Amino acid sequence: MRTLALALAASLAIFPAIAQEDSSRIKEVTSPGGIVAWFVEEPSIPIVTVQVEFDGGARLDEKGKEGAVNLASGLIEEGAGDMDNQEFAAKLDDLSSSIGFSAGRDGFSISVSSLSENIDETMDLLHVALTETLFTDEAIERVREQVLSNLRSQENDAQAQASRHWYAEVFGDSSYAVPVTGTTESVKALTRDDLLEAWGRMVAKARMKIGVVGDIDAETLAALLDETFGDLPEGEALDLTPVSVRETGGLVVIEEDVPQSAVVLGHRGILRDDPDYIPAYVMNYVLGGGGLTSRLTDEVREKNGLAYSVYSYLYPLDRAGLYMGGVATANARVAKSLELIQQEWARMATGGLTQEELEAAKTYLTGSFALRFDSNAKITSFLVGAQSANLPIDYIDTRNGLVEAVTLEDIKRVAERLLKPDDLFVVVVGKPEGMESADSLMEGIDG
Repeated sequence: MRTLALALAASLAIFPAIAQEDSSRIKEVTSPGGIVAWFVEEPSIPIVTVQVEFDGGARLDEKGKEGAVNLASGLIEEGAGDMDNQEFAAKLDDLSSSIGFSAGRDGFSISVSSLSENIDETMDLLHVALTETLFTDEAIERVREQVLSNLRSQENDAQAQASRHWYAEVFGDSSYAVPVTGTTESVKALTRDDLLEAWGRMVAKARMKIGVVGDIDAETLAALLDETFGDLPEGEALDLTPVSVRETGGLVVIEEDVPQSAVVLGHRGILRDDPDYIPAYVMNYVLGGGGLTSRLTDEVREKNGLAYSVYSYLYPLDRAGLYMGGVATANARVAKSLELIQQEWARMATGGLTQEELEAAKTYLTGSFALRFDSNAKITSFLVGAQSANLPIDYIDTRNGLVEAVTLEDIKRVAERLLKPDDLFVVVVGKPEGMESADSLMEGIDG
């Protein structure tokens, strides 16, 4: 793997230039069989990076079988074709290649890195993994125990508990209410047939997005796409009907004997295709997404010394938009921290930004855009993410212009529309002083 690692390190010096060039470097390649990939050819370094995303992910889990997609994704490289897991890993190692699989709330992802001279053999291995998965009983039990061990660890992790309870309360009966990993009970009950059924739902050409970067030409790539993915099931697009999100605020306190409480908070947000998404993105940078420069950090950390980290972020899922945030701090400081967070939420909702804040946000957000393209992996991730979000292929050209075009009036409109301090739903795990569960946040804070 050392050869590949050296090539990947060298590539870091090459690719930041893509952000300064026009989108003509990004090509749409269509294979003879109709498979589409977004592609950046870069022959300077002898590596090829591929990312594939299948829309769906854990949302495809059936009721009572949560965690099936996640467990199935962990089994793909545990034996395929005539290879067991050790033989599969050895072949990848011999090629100085890597293939990774992961499941998320809305997608199942594959990442591939290979020396260009070995890309054919590497993609052959991927094809075998996708079409000749074994799912042996021994592998299922080994990976199941890994998942269960992770779930047991999360039971003692305040942050994981807070997140799990928040999603359960906010999404109710929706698949988003359950963690990607499922629950201890659901994972223990999964059978091999359940996993095979989940696998059949995961992989479909109709829901596939592909990004490729590196030392390969378009003609060779087109043929490789058909060889690797051509015989996958066609499938169909997923239902994107929005799911319901909790409409009211409130506070849930889950007592755990820990010195520091973990807090997850948020309310309804917007989807990625919403016309107000870019203004909301700029606004959030100032509210809580800008690290040490954000208002939340200034009030909670710098002025009052209540917490080391406090933040907010937009989280657009496929079927629901969220506006979320969080803080972790000593039990004695939780109530005051939440009071200040809610105040800043309200101040932004009614007052928007100053011109100075807006200009500073634009400067950072446009200037840092190039950092998204400083490695092959980041570029392939961008190519796939842009497709999943239905962004145009020239988005790399237009994105900074969209940010620059945001006005104070845009921010004010979006802040009034999006920020609802009274609707913040908050979950605290710990022993916060002067707080108890309540129908509203402020009712749960003593004094």
